Amino acid sequence: MPSNTPISIQVNQIKTIVGPSEAGIIRENLKNSNHDKAIELYYEKYSEKHRELVLDNEKISDLLLQSISDGYKLGIVTGKARRSLLISLECLHMNDLFDVIITGDDVAMSKPHPEGVNKTLEQLNIKNTEGVFLGDSDADILAGKQANVHTIEAQWLPQLPDIRVS
Repeated sequence: MPSNTPISIQVNQIKTIVGPSEAGIIRENLKNSNHDKAIELYYEKYSEKHRELVLDNEKISDLLLQSISDGYKLGIVTGKARRSLLISLECLHMNDLFDVIITGDDVAMSKPHPEGVNKTLEQLNIKNTEGVFLGDSDADILAGKQANVHTIEAQWLPQLPDIRVS
């Protein structure tokens, strides 16, 4: 019988499961064996709630559009599964902005391993000395540095507070 007792989760506990895609996290952590049903429910809710919970960030959109206007090629490297990323890009009206997309589904080693950054450079057909990697997490910064790419840390996201799950 499920417990209705709220549990407290610290940010550092959340960070320990960041890396695998959403489906990977569900498969690794769900005690119930019906992983496929849980994954489908996750994507259903993710899509349903995205517009409500994830607000457009005009500064990020402007930065991307200006970069394209200036002739830069854009790639995205994310630990998200391709399915959830495509939902996010559609909701944020960013479907057509990226020349290369590397998701958690496309790599064997998640960030901070540089595999995703290196794949992006290869697909963009540029050298690491010609690229710039913009990241907003510790794993991003480490991945960029390990790929020997000029790495910039963006702090556009608020610091995560500890959360309570019930």
